[in-house]
Amino acid sequence: MEIEQTGLKDCIIIRPRVFEDSRGYFFESFNQNSFEDRTGLSGRFVQDNQSLSSYGVIRGLHAQAGEFAQAKLVRVLKGEVLDVAVDARPSSPTFGKSFAIKLSAENNLQLYIPRGFYHGFSVLSETAEFFYKCDNFYNKASERGVIYNDPQLNIDWQIPVEKHEISEKDLALGTFLPL
Repeated sequence: MEIEQTGLKDCIIIRPRVFEDSRGYFFESFNQNSFEDRTGLSGRFVQDNQSLSSYGVIRGLHAQAGEFAQAKLVRVLKGEVLDVAVDARPSSPTFGKSFAIKLSAENNLQLYIPRGFYHGFSVLSETAEFFYKCDNFYNKASERGVIYNDPQLNIDWQIPVEKHEISEKDLALGTFLPL
């Protein structure tokens, strides 16, 4: 695997080594030892999540706070999304900054999002299957969120406004606050 820096502290892009031939392809999507050796980060993933969404859906920005904070390793199994991470750690040199990357089934890129970040994505293809590993279990009481169109963050979701599909829960989220 190759590791690329995003400009946000501890938030990294992972490019797996893909082996292709006439039959198709193979790649190792995660290896704990390689991850720790190449990134210097440690953690143990305990929960996998998967979603299916259609074009225009914006999910997020979400996080869990306190002892239930989650690091995530995200990727796309089908389609394409714009994936967004926002550093909400007050002590971080990149506090309040965001990073966006297109993740797709074609590019096989993965994004590691450390604890203390908000996370969200928009679906750029007809549909997208999104998969992520978490290093902590879901805990409803610790959920936090930021409204997708927060003026301080000014995220371009790359979807025309009239095509936005956002849940009522996400429309009720407030503006950016530290975690």
